[in-house]
Amino acid sequence: MLVKDRIAAKISAWDKRVSKLVKEYGSFVIANVTVEQIYGGIRNVPIQVSDISYVDPQEGIRFRGYTIPELLKLLPKAKGSEYPLIGGLYYLLMADEFPSLEEALIVEEEWKKRAELPAYVFDVLKALPASTHPMTMFSAAILSMHNESVFTPRYMDGLKKSEYWDAYLEDSFNLTAKLPSLAAFIYNLKYRDGKFIPPDPDLDWAANFAHMIGKPEDTEYQELTRLFMFLHCDHEGGNVSAHASHLVASALSDVYYAVSAGMNGLAGPLHGLANEECLRWLLTLRENFDGLPTKEQVAEYSMAWLKSGKVIPGYGHAVLRVTDPRFTAQNKFGAVYLSNDELYQLVNIVAEVVPDILMKLGKAKNPWPNVDAIAGALQYHYGVKEFDFYTVLFGVSRSLGLTTHAVWSRALGRPIERPKSLTTRILEQMIAQEK
Repeated sequence: MLVKDRIAAKISAWDKRVSKLVKEYGSFVIANVTVEQIYGGIRNVPIQVSDISYVDPQEGIRFRGYTIPELLKLLPKAKGSEYPLIGGLYYLLMADEFPSLEEALIVEEEWKKRAELPAYVFDVLKALPASTHPMTMFSAAILSMHNESVFTPRYMDGLKKSEYWDAYLEDSFNLTAKLPSLAAFIYNLKYRDGKFIPPDPDLDWAANFAHMIGKPEDTEYQELTRLFMFLHCDHEGGNVSAHASHLVASALSDVYYAVSAGMNGLAGPLHGLANEECLRWLLTLRENFDGLPTKEQVAEYSMAWLKSGKVIPGYGHAVLRVTDPRFTAQNKFGAVYLSNDELYQLVNIVAEVVPDILMKLGKAKNPWPNVDAIAGALQYHYGVKEFDFYTVLFGVSRSLGLTTHAVWSRALGRPIERPKSLTTRILEQMIAQEK
C-alpha cells in the first residue's frame, strides 16, 4: 500500500530524531506544574508530543505544519469541487508529505475497496432501543468491529514490536473506510425509516455521505461535507477525544477500541456536543424576535444572557487568540451558498456583536467565534436538522486524526501512558515544606 511504503521509509529517521532528544536532553525541563493546573484539569500543561497537528494561538490549527487556508488552496480536489479530497488529507496526515492528485485518489480507491460494513454491525444497531443516542450507536458499532481487527490476532501470534504500526495502519484504513457508510446508516435508521443506501463508486469518501443520506443530487451539500470532514479531522493530542484515544491505544488496545474510546469522549457536552448547543442558542435567540433581530437587539439579548450567569456557546478557545480559521472557512462557504439564509445572517450578526460584549465583561481571554459557532447552522440549512446527530459527523472526521496518532505512536514505539497521581495531603505537605 502506498501510504504504508511512505511511513516505512520515514520511521528510521523519526526514531533517531526522538532517541537523540531523549538520550541527550532527557533531563531538560519543559514545564513546572502548579497546584492550580493540577486541580484545573492540567489545561495547557505540555505532557505529550503531537506531530500530526498543532494549534497555533495566532494562526489556528496546523495539519503537518500547514494552515487551514494553505491546505484549502493546495490540497488536491475532486473534479469540479472547491474543497479538498479527504484522501489527500489522510495521505498528508499519515505519510507526512504533501500528496499529488494521483496519491489522493489512490487513498480514495483504497477506502472504496474496504468500505463494506459487516452484516453484524446492522444487527447490533437495530437491536438497540429506538431512543439510543446516535453517538452511542456510533461508538458501539465501531467497538463491535473489533472482530475485524488485524492487529489483535497478529499480536497474539507473536507480532514483532517493530511491526505493530503496520497492523494498526491496516486497521486504520479498514475502519475509516467504513465510517461514512456507518454514519449514514445510523442517520437513516434514526430518522429515515431505516433505509440503507450503498455508496456511489463515482463519489469520493466525503461526498458519499451526502449521497447515502438521500442527497445524491445536492452538490452543495456534498461540498459542505468535504469541507466539514476536512476542518474537524484533528486538533492536537490533548483534547478529550484525542487523549482518550491515545491513552487506550498506548495499552496496545487496537484501533477499534481506541477510536470507540475517543468517540465516548467526543460525546460529552463540553467537547463534541458544542456545535449542537451553539445551534440551539441561535434558534432560541431568533425565536425571541419577529424576524431577523438587529445588532442592537442581539447585543441586548446577549448581555442579559451573560449577566444571568450563562455562557454564549461557540465563543472562546483554550488556545486560540484569534477568530478560529475553521469558522472563517465555513463562513466563506456560507457567503457563497447561504447569503439569503436568515440563520446564517444571524450567525454573522452574533459574530460581530458578541466579541465586544465578552471583552467588556471580561468573560473570555479569546472572545472570537470558534468552529462550533457556525457548523450546526450550515447543516441545518441543508435539512440535516437532527441536532443530536451532528457529533457523529464530527466523529467521522476526527477518526482520521485519531487513527493517524495511533499508527505513529506504534511506529515510534511510544510506551503505555502512566502519569503519577498525588493525594491532597501530599500536596499540602509539599507546600508546607517549601514554606
